[in-house]
Amino acid sequence: MSNNPSFVLRSIEDVAYEERSVPEHISDTEVLVAIKKTGICGSDVHYYVHGKIGDFIVKEPMVLGHESAGVITKVGAKVKHVKVGDKVAVEPGSTCRVCEFCKSGKYNLCPDIVFAATPPYDGTLARYYRVLGDLTYPLPEHLTLEDGAMMEPLSVGVHSVSNLGNFKFGQNIAVFGCGPVGLLCMAVAKALGANKIFAADIVPSRLEFAKSYVGAIPYQPLSPSTDESKLQYSKRNAENMKKTLGIEERGANAIDLAIDASGAEVSIQTALYIVGTGGTMVQVGMGNPNIQIDLAPMMTKEVSFKGSFRYTHGDYPLAISLVAQGKVDLKPLVTHRYNFNDAIAAFKATRAGKSEDGKDVIKAIISGPDVSPNDP
Repeated sequence: MSNNPSFVLRSIEDVAYEERSVPEHISDTEVLVAIKKTGICGSDVHYYVHGKIGDFIVKEPMVLGHESAGVITKVGAKVKHVKVGDKVAVEPGSTCRVCEFCKSGKYNLCPDIVFAATPPYDGTLARYYRVLGDLTYPLPEHLTLEDGAMMEPLSVGVHSVSNLGNFKFGQNIAVFGCGPVGLLCMAVAKALGANKIFAADIVPSRLEFAKSYVGAIPYQPLSPSTDESKLQYSKRNAENMKKTLGIEERGANAIDLAIDASGAEVSIQTALYIVGTGGTMVQVGMGNPNIQIDLAPMMTKEVSFKGSFRYTHGDYPLAISLVAQGKVDLKPLVTHRYNFNDAIAAFKATRAGKSEDGKDVIKAIISGPDVSPNDP
């Protein structure tokens, strides 16, 4: 194809299809990918609705999308691990490769990262996307391009649970927030041999899905009282969660790893109260950055509190391996599929959490130009 239709965010809630130039030239270390499947991330929706995330502000028109997979159409001379026609998952962030973080394997912390659909850089919702060759991962024959697109959020889960959480066989995990990232964190924990997986969410249907998807033990938080602070509520909620689910501070019934995938202040507070002595908490959900937390349990329990940012060395390969071996099933998470020309409807449904037919949205996948949503 000689054209490159692209889905572009121009300003807040102002999106349009634009014809962008086809990348004619690639360097020796780059490849050109024909994008076939792209998942919608919460960050895409946040840019669509608010025009910014923190200090990243959309000032110029920007192509959306970063959870993608496609087929190689051009290969640079020095790229040896893929060839034209290969199905690949695309890791959407390139780095400087010379700073201390890149050299230590924590390239997600590179100060000069160029990340798809993070201002001012264009994303992947287009016919073609040019990327460094080593950021493309060949998909085993039995995996689909939809699976490939889901490797991006799965890698977030791998990074949070395996890499940062150092989760081990036989341990217990509590995940707050049963959206796509929370569910994928649970899936990774199950694949790594979790003893018990506790899932907390305010939406009953999401808890039911978590229970059926990974065998999670569901917990619907208490309702807050008007006469208590958020911290008071969270402490009461945590005590109820412990009593209801038989969670203890130490031993075989303690929470080894707590993950907040919601970004909600009370969820973060509750997670810190619920995690066991000497345990770890990983913050992967993004919400209000200015919240109040109780330092006392963090200090007296020696809780390791870690922020999680995207993914880094080894996360994509482990994600692909877990799916290829059948230890993580991504297909139940893809609830909605859209044509490229219906991308606006896909964004609106993801924003609302439901499509027009009332069906809950977990993950929406947009097919590339001239690709049928029925083609996996």
